[in-house]
Amino acid sequence: MKTLPRFAGSLLLAALGLSAAAQLSAQEFTSIFDGQSLKGWHVSAKTGHSRASGNQTGGKWVVENGTLVGTQDIPGNGGIIVTDEAFGNFEVVLEMNNDFGPDSGLFLRSTEDGKAYQAMIDYHSGGNLMGVYGEGLGGFGSSNFNFVDSPDKIVVRPNKVPLPVLAESWPFFWRHGQWNELRARIEHNPPHITTWINGVRIMDWTDTEKRLPDKGGIALQVHGGGDLTKQFVRYRNIRVQRLDGATQ
Repeated sequence: MKTLPRFAGSLLLAALGLSAAAQLSAQEFTSIFDGQSLKGWHVSAKTGHSRASGNQTGGKWVVENGTLVGTQDIPGNGGIIVTDEAFGNFEVVLEMNNDFGPDSGLFLRSTEDGKAYQAMIDYHSGGNLMGVYGEGLGGFGSSNFNFVDSPDKIVVRPNKVPLPVLAESWPFFWRHGQWNELRARIEHNPPHITTWINGVRIMDWTDTEKRLPDKGGIALQVHGGGDLTKQFVRYRNIRVQRLDGATQ
């Protein structure tokens, strides 16, 4: 099949951006990252990603130019940064501009030791974005595509939830080196999880059993293992909508 011409890709992205912006503006999202400090967040070294050389730091997390930046502090040592507040039913949206290589993730209802439903941000060869994974819950999950050897090449996987983007159209949909929007919603327990990339629904998945408490933190991950000290994950404009009201 022929790939989309560049102008068609640009029109598609413009339309998707307008749609996503209109949808978010119609809802009440609250910022949970002030762009200046780690206020409201804390680093946890209690996950299995924080064991390199006995290190217990949880990786390195700093704020630079309005962006939350994470990396391994020493080779092999990662961890999570998690909200101080616990959330139940919610939708979280953020912008991401990671290097292609680090394994990260958006954790939903996370415990301090990193057990969570993960909206995957496995931005590396063989990985995927916005699939669902049971982090520390038995390794179950579902995804509908994988990266090949670069961020502009994917292969579509057979799945009950078809990928709404053609593999050959991916370079026009996903903009490596720029800010892209990732979004995830979790409701009920056992949970129903929905994810989006740049306003397009990617995954719709429901668990069959209750594995976690009704509330937990929102967390971001730097994976342990290997040496990724010179590669970085970057997030900004992190917002949440509480679906049960302010007291959920």
